[in-house]
Amino acid sequence: ETYLNGELKQHVNTSDLIYSVPELINFISHVMSLVPGDVIATGTPSGIGPMHPGDTVEIKIEPIGTLRNYVVSNSQ
Repeated sequence: ETYLNGELKQHVNTSDLIYSVPELINFISHVMSLVPGDVIATGTPSGIGPMHPGDTVEIKIEPIGTLRNYVVSNSQ
């Protein structure tokens, strides 16, 4: 699930990806070493909309947890 400022914007599953998570990990690990804490960004389906400095974006993956990021401008 993806939340923008606390509002649910996306509800998708990894089964919707073009490549499976194991395929992605296999490919990436042939190019570089992966270590605990690495994040693999897979892109996003439509729906999140524009983000602005000061916004909060949360990605929730059950049962892993929540990744929270704050949007800042390039000048900050």
